[in-house]
Amino acid sequence: MKAAPGRRTFAEMNLIPLIDISLILVIIFMVLTPILVQSQLTVKLPRAQSGTPAAADTTVNVQVSRSGAVLVEGRPVRWDDLERELALLCPRSAQKTLLVQADRNVAVEKVVIVLDTAKRLGVGKLGIGVTGQNEPKP
Repeated sequence: MKAAPGRRTFAEMNLIPLIDISLILVIIFMVLTPILVQSQLTVKLPRAQSGTPAAADTTVNVQVSRSGAVLVEGRPVRWDDLERELALLCPRSAQKTLLVQADRNVAVEKVVIVLDTAKRLGVGKLGIGVTGQNEPKP
């Protein structure tokens, strides 16, 4: 079988479906990565007899794990970049609340660094996350 004169055989691969699938996979990984990082961080909070929950819409959560890793709103942050991250999330506003959730075995110095940084930035309220009396132990 010969091709008709003037017609060539089309032998190129169509890459558009491959690119579409690759972009979809990238989007899926971008969405799932923060969730996976958040679920892998285990912070055992100390217990308290009393306390009131903070409003979720004005609260910025900072977690400090036993290993010393710090997460701001679920994203890992280096200690050197903590002030910059908090400045972006907590502009000088008395309405913002910073909640530090530190593992019970973390050195107090690390919690003080977070609280001091937030106070320098003018955060309105500072709090330390604890588990309530009725909540199960982690």
